[in-house]
Amino acid sequence: MPYFDAASTAPPHPVARQALLAALDEGWADPARLHRSGRQARMLLDAARETVAEVLGARADEIVFTASGTQAVQLGILGALRGNRRRGAHLLHSAVEHSAVLHTAERWEADGGAATAVPVDRHGRVDAAEFAAALRPDTALAVLQSANHEVGTLQPVAETAALTGDVPLLVDAAQSAGRLPAPDGWSLLTASAHKWGGPAGVGVLAVRKGVRYVSPLPADDRENGRVPGYVNVPAIVAAAASLRAVRAEADAENARLRALVELIRHRVPQLIPSVEVVGHPELRLPHLVTFSCLYVDGEVLLGELDRAGFAVNSGSSCTSSTLTPSHVLAAMGVLTEGNVRVSLPPGTAAADVDRFLDVLPRVVAEIRAPLGLDLPAPEPGPRADALVLDTLGKRCPLPIIELAKRIPEVAPGGRIAVLSDDEAARHDIPAWCDMCGHTYAGEAPATEYGADHGTAYVVVKQ
Repeated sequence: MPYFDAASTAPPHPVARQALLAALDEGWADPARLHRSGRQARMLLDAARETVAEVLGARADEIVFTASGTQAVQLGILGALRGNRRRGAHLLHSAVEHSAVLHTAERWEADGGAATAVPVDRHGRVDAAEFAAALRPDTALAVLQSANHEVGTLQPVAETAALTGDVPLLVDAAQSAGRLPAPDGWSLLTASAHKWGGPAGVGVLAVRKGVRYVSPLPADDRENGRVPGYVNVPAIVAAAASLRAVRAEADAENARLRALVELIRHRVPQLIPSVEVVGHPELRLPHLVTFSCLYVDGEVLLGELDRAGFAVNSGSSCTSSTLTPSHVLAAMGVLTEGNVRVSLPPGTAAADVDRFLDVLPRVVAEIRAPLGLDLPAPEPGPRADALVLDTLGKRCPLPIIELAKRIPEVAPGGRIAVLSDDEAARHDIPAWCDMCGHTYAGEAPATEYGADHGTAYVVVKQ
């Protein structure tokens, strides 16, 4: 079964397997102990730390290992904020950061701090000057990912760092570590081993010398006092070995995967009507492509692709993992329904991509077929100047489907008010207008159209 979900978890690299098995035999003891077995484990841990530091462009004493990339982000943000509390209590981040950042920001605000999200363009990329302009005198920390986890867009980290002055910058490099060099300008950097083909349960937190940092957790004498608890030496050794191997292979493999991704980006809109490929067309990760299909339930699409033999992921608001739209896609102003993220692991065969492009159009067509969207043109005659569509209680993509079905009833220049209580409609109806050439005229309380709750989204037919 072709596995196209490397952005979630990459398959274990062969080197990771070999290193893990060897370290289980040689590095199982407590590295804090002075006996021979402990010293041997400590030597392996130190060597792994040096390897990770070399690949990430850091010093070995700047690297600590955590239980996950999420924990690294949480500790990095909270520790840097505490360390810089004399500067202030303001946290600045982009609107498309990983949920680990957003949830930490929510916790910081709940505890009395402040946080600001900087908007992005339609490709999901921040403007470095706009990001820097959002700094305040009391900004204690700025956060900017190296590459977006849902659409692959690379962020202008080095350009942003050059404009942020002495405000420390935390870079979440989970999606790029190993595949691309670490960007310049970071003060703190986080990564996660299972994203590059290492074992799960190993995160990396790098803190530059001179950056103020105070652990938000109770004191512990392990990992420079930043991460309490016993370290998993065998997993860390495997993580370091696989990171070095992936980085050594990256140039050749990136070029190969980029060609396959470019094929998907080019062919999907040709093969399937009403599809939008999202993310930056050039400044992006080499292995990841995301597209959104109109009039398709994201959960159904993923399930049908799984039955067809393809493991992909989605940021769609319709997937079972969330009841709200993807914050990344919503911030970009693109369609949040029918979203598919394809992220190719190293070694992906071109034949598997070809088969995916053969299967995908059929799957999408079969999902759309019962919706009755291929309607005959309306009979000649007068058409309405205004129409109210009550889709209250219906979840995406049903409001969009009803809009597409009924818009032929309205004359050019006519207005359609779509009544909805689905949060996704706030993002998807404007995105649908952009894709289909109509004008989005804004929203109003649904009570103005006779409903007792919900929102009216107004479309002007062109």
